Amino acid sequence: MATIRVGLVADPAAPTEIARRMTDLRPLDGRDSWLVTVVSEPFTTGSEDVDRAKARLQERARRQDWDVVIGLTELPLHDDEGRHLLVDTDPAQRTAVLSLPALGGLRMRTRTRRAVRSLVSGMADPNTTDEHRVALPRVRGRWRLLMGMVLANRPWLLVPGLKSALVAALATGAVATVNSTVWLLAGSLSWWRLVIASVASIALVAAWLMIDGELWDRPDDDSPQARERSRLYNTSTLLTLLAGGLICYVALYVVNLAWAFFVLDPHVMGKYVNVPIGHTDLLVLAWFVASAATVGGGLGSSLESDEAIRAAAYSKREQDRRNRLEQERDDA
Repeated sequence: MATIRVGLVADPAAPTEIARRMTDLRPLDGRDSWLVTVVSEPFTTGSEDVDRAKARLQERARRQDWDVVIGLTELPLHDDEGRHLLVDTDPAQRTAVLSLPALGGLRMRTRTRRAVRSLVSGMADPNTTDEHRVALPRVRGRWRLLMGMVLANRPWLLVPGLKSALVAALATGAVATVNSTVWLLAGSLSWWRLVIASVASIALVAAWLMIDGELWDRPDDDSPQARERSRLYNTSTLLTLLAGGLICYVALYVVNLAWAFFVLDPHVMGKYVNVPIGHTDLLVLAWFVASAATVGGGLGSSLESDEAIRAAAYSKREQDRRNRLEQERDDA
């Protein structure tokens, strides 16, 4: 039984977490033994081609005396024709780069484990006929890649990153809930106006975060690749912020609804505004208050510079990777 030394070089954060769960990876046929080593370091940025990333991995493999090296990155990969790639390999050098977002984002650990096992098995076999590059379908693959990028951004982590905005929104909601003018406004709005208010409030918060956090990415040059990369980054960042804003909105609605049921008596409210009010009207009231509180909290507060907000943008994480690569080159 031969022992194959496998190196997994993973981008920091999520790719590293996934890679560290694969140290027990073994071939399905059991003919060889794999010795898997995980190294966490940035090895690629979106501003360079895949060949440069593979060269960096090959240099690491020579220093570590690995037989096979695979890089796990959270960046989208593309070829010279502009197609998005799932994986790019060099069978002769036993090197591969795997783009985790191209896996789609769902069941990421299982899919990554299956992909890495397939890559190692293929490159360890000298008679393999596997393709050097696996491209995604142009239309369906782009949406799959975007979903993977958004999930890689982990929009649910925006909630703790918006502490000051949430505090301001909760305070706004608490005051608005006991305001008789707000009762009348909520009761006068039709359902489609409430829907528009919800969508507009979430969109305003997302736009504010993009502007205040300077998360909008601009192309490094006028090349089609640079423009396409910026479009992907900005679309994924915007979708991440919208998803994070929606999560915050739902949380505000639940809190405001609980507060309304606790402090308000529909019978007393009806007497005060001369309109019959029941407990179901509190659902509409909490809905309207959540929209108003989202706008008031998001736009009326100064957002602290939080790591979770920066992590919502691929361009910021790419900048961090560039800085770390430059620092490592200077140290070397």
